[in-house]
Amino acid sequence: MLEALLWGAVGGASLVVGALAGLRLRGSGVPLGLLLGFGAGALISAVSFELADDALTVGGAGALSGGLAAGGLTYFAGSRALGRRHGGAPGGAGMLLVLGALLDGIPESAALGLSLAEGGSISVALLAAVFISNLPEGAGSAAGLRASGRSNGNILLLWTGVAAACAVASAVGFVALDDASDRTVAFVQAFAAGAILTMLADTMIPEAERDGHDAVGLATIFGFAVALLLSAAE
Repeated sequence: MLEALLWGAVGGASLVVGALAGLRLRGSGVPLGLLLGFGAGALISAVSFELADDALTVGGAGALSGGLAAGGLTYFAGSRALGRRHGGAPGGAGMLLVLGALLDGIPESAALGLSLAEGGSISVALLAAVFISNLPEGAGSAAGLRASGRSNGNILLLWTGVAAACAVASAVGFVALDDASDRTVAFVQAFAAGAILTMLADTMIPEAERDGHDAVGLATIFGFAVALLLSAAE
C-alpha cells in the first residue's frame, strides 16, 4: 500500500509542477495554449487506450456506458455549479480545470494502485500518461487563477491538496479495488474517461484554441502520439 501511495504521489506531483509552470507563464499566451493542446492530446490517448478500452474489455458495454455517463454528468453538474458561482470571472476556467483534475485524477490514481495490486508492478504507460496530461491541467488552471487575483501560495496549496487526494486514491485503489468485481473496476475507469472527455470539450480545448490559435491542432496530435507510443511501449 505504501508503494501505491508513493506512485500516486509521483503522478499527482505533476499537477504541482504544472501549476508552478503556469505561474511563471503569468497568464494566457501561445505557450500556454500549446501546452494545453499537448495535454488534451495526451488525455484523448489515455481515454482511448488506457481507460475506455480496458473498461470495455473488462466490464463490457454496460459498465463502460454507465461509467461514461456518470463521469460526464458529474463534471457537467460540477461545472454548472462553478459557472454560477464565478459568473464568467477570469478564474472560472481555472477552477473548472481543478474540478476536471479531481474527477479524472482520483479514478486514474485508483487504477494505478489496482495495476500494482494485480501485477506486482506499476503500469508505466498509465503513470506516464497521467504525469504528462497533469502538467497542462495544472499550468492552465494556475494561470487562470492567477489572473483572477489569487495568490501564488493559495494556488499551490490548492493543487497540493489535489495531488494529495490523488496519492490517497492510489492507495485506496490498491486496497479496495483488488477484490472488486470486473464491472466495478470498469465503471471506475469509464467514470474517469467520461469526466475527462467532458472537461476536454467544455474547457481545456476551447482554452487551448483561444490562447494557442492555429497551432493547437498540431500540439494536440503531438500529445496524442507521445502518450500512444508510451502505451504501446509497455
